[in-house]
Amino acid sequence: MSLNSPFFSLLFLLLSLPLCWAAVSKPDCPSKCGNITVPYPFGIGLGSGCSIDRPFDVTCDESFDPPRLSIPASKLEIVDIRDHTVRIKNVVASNCYDRLGVVVSQSEAAINLAATPFSFSDANMLTLVGCDDFILMKGSQGRNFSSGCVSLCKSREDLIEGECSGIGCSQSNIPKGFKRFSSVLSTLDSHVNITSFNPCGYGFLGDPESFKFSASDFSDPSFLNRTTDSVPVILDWAIGAVTCSVAEKSDGFACLGNSSCVDSETGLAGYRCSCFKGYEGNPYLSPGCTDINECENNPCDSNGICTNTPGNFSCSCKKGYRGDGTKNGQGCIAKNTFPVTKFSLGIGFGFLTLIIGIVVLIFGIKKRKLMKLREKFFVQNGGQLLNHQLSSNEGSTKSTKIFTAEELEKATNNYAEDQILGRGGYGTVYRGILHDNQVVAIKKSRMVDQTQIEQFINEVIILTQVNHRNVVKLLGCCLETEVPLLVYEFVKNDTLFHHIHNSGGMPWFSWDNRLRIATEAAGALAYLHSAAGKPIIHRDVKSPNILLDEYYTAKIADFGASRLVPIDQTMVTTLVQGTLGYLDPEYFHTGQLTEKSDVYSFGVVLAELMTGRKPLSTTKSDQEKSLATFFVMSMKEDRLFKILDPRVLREGSMKQIQDVAQLVKRCVKMNSEDRPTMKEVAMELEGSRKLSKHPWTEQQVQEEDVPLMNEQSDLYAVPMSSGFSTGEYSGNRSLDSRMIHPINSPR
Repeated sequence: MSLNSPFFSLLFLLLSLPLCWAAVSKPDCPSKCGNITVPYPFGIGLGSGCSIDRPFDVTCDESFDPPRLSIPASKLEIVDIRDHTVRIKNVVASNCYDRLGVVVSQSEAAINLAATPFSFSDANMLTLVGCDDFILMKGSQGRNFSSGCVSLCKSREDLIEGECSGIGCSQSNIPKGFKRFSSVLSTLDSHVNITSFNPCGYGFLGDPESFKFSASDFSDPSFLNRTTDSVPVILDWAIGAVTCSVAEKSDGFACLGNSSCVDSETGLAGYRCSCFKGYEGNPYLSPGCTDINECENNPCDSNGICTNTPGNFSCSCKKGYRGDGTKNGQGCIAKNTFPVTKFSLGIGFGFLTLIIGIVVLIFGIKKRKLMKLREKFFVQNGGQLLNHQLSSNEGSTKSTKIFTAEELEKATNNYAEDQILGRGGYGTVYRGILHDNQVVAIKKSRMVDQTQIEQFINEVIILTQVNHRNVVKLLGCCLETEVPLLVYEFVKNDTLFHHIHNSGGMPWFSWDNRLRIATEAAGALAYLHSAAGKPIIHRDVKSPNILLDEYYTAKIADFGASRLVPIDQTMVTTLVQGTLGYLDPEYFHTGQLTEKSDVYSFGVVLAELMTGRKPLSTTKSDQEKSLATFFVMSMKEDRLFKILDPRVLREGSMKQIQDVAQLVKRCVKMNSEDRPTMKEVAMELEGSRKLSKHPWTEQQVQEEDVPLMNEQSDLYAVPMSSGFSTGEYSGNRSLDSRMIHPINSPR
């Protein structure tokens, strides 16, 4: 067997893996609790001295059969300890209801790992099981984050066996590097209409590889206990609170001989130790890692001699043989007088001729396969449908460029991670530089299925009909890859959401500029609603979808959820899509999409610009969760100026602020017929902008500004707190009325 054989390739790979230390405990210390091995730096017993430090002490309760291993500070039961992770038993949140919607049993899910060397791994996922439920999760102690899931369905027949698709089961990724989480599990309609097959909702954080959703989970009374035992939570761990460069200079450095220090990848301080390649053992225990004697497995030729060296080995041939002695090289050949040179030349030329012929044949076959594969992808990605649509739509542009896969791979450095601009519900956006040095944004769809292809074609058709300075321009597309791609103009100055909530008081972000950006965005939406070849409803208007270019000009982006509306119709019925906080309640309840749905969402954006608050927050009281609700109620109670951004109060005139506030109130009316059109919104905003420019209004504006800033009783005395921003949502059931209904919502 040669050194390049699969066996030795696997052997070298295993030897080079990080943290490949054997499960060895400190001398005179127990190494097992039941069937669980406890390797150093961990140790069994509080203050026993069997661990590297007290935070690594674990306890073994032998009163149970089998004995239970746990983390002392939190009493969390350990089920496994591996090289760089620890797995613990889960905690599951649950709510169960009777047929009248009354809670009959309830449990909560929260874990606190403060004062321990552990943090939650990003290998875990937040999972929600139920047909009428949502869960909100907040992480802290290290990295702070918030996440959530919604799961809906009407009948058992809606469920997809084995898949957490959002129908009966939903999952969400989490980041790494936090030590504490808490969750809130709630329901949308108290399971009243689905109690017969789904009386309970469950939520938990855990290893997604250990959980497979099944429709039988709804009727399994042991689901709670079964999930607690079978779906562990994965924890990362690290030693100390400093990096390797600092730890190596200290007396208590844990990495012993023939090992290297590895900084923690969790984003928190700390490190771990790893044996050098060719060494094995426990890098934390004296004498450290020891050399592996590769010669014990005879890695050389049968006529070769193996010599072990520190961290490696070498091969040589026995007397009377020549060669390199390896199994996959020349091996060891007996010396003789055979005319090796002439024979080798003949064989070599013949073999070379054969190889050239094979290479030519292989390249020809590969070229034909590549052409067929590209044709397959073109059809699979909707190329024929796109050609048909472009030829049948008179308003579609004829100059849309079709890019090659090689062009876009080169532009994005083969889709490198550092080129990612953002990720959304429909895919990932990369920054790219074309061969003519033009900077572009390249959108790569998330997956390949018929629904995604229709969405892709929809976006191409919509954007080829749009030509407006305040709408992101589509430059072309690529259909010859497995995943379809769109190429847009690059907009460099981030999103409006970023500047509202992270601007840090930037001088340029004045009231006049906020009003200008709102006017530009409203004009672009009015154009889409009325001036385009076919009316276009954006369906996901929000501040993250309003980009700012180098001159801080507004650009409407992300038409992944847009819909064309036939000229003779005023509404279409669709699967509800949008973002919580911006979503039109009427559209959410009825599924009837109209242009006024965009008006509602734009009203929320206007409220964001005026208040600096996020559209949805779970840290506020019930009345303040929805920005739309809070804004309207503040106007109704004559305390509008208490919630406005201080800069808006300083720079805006009384007349302007009142006019824009009234416009927000009209935009977020519950009944879409009571809302203005986007054209009316754009005209009113333009009128408010011009108001401060006329000389005859200058004195009036100054007089209005003085009492506005002197009305001390109408301003908050405490700073504004940040809200809780939710992700995108797709479904056909209404959420908690307190979260999405702007006014007079039923409880």
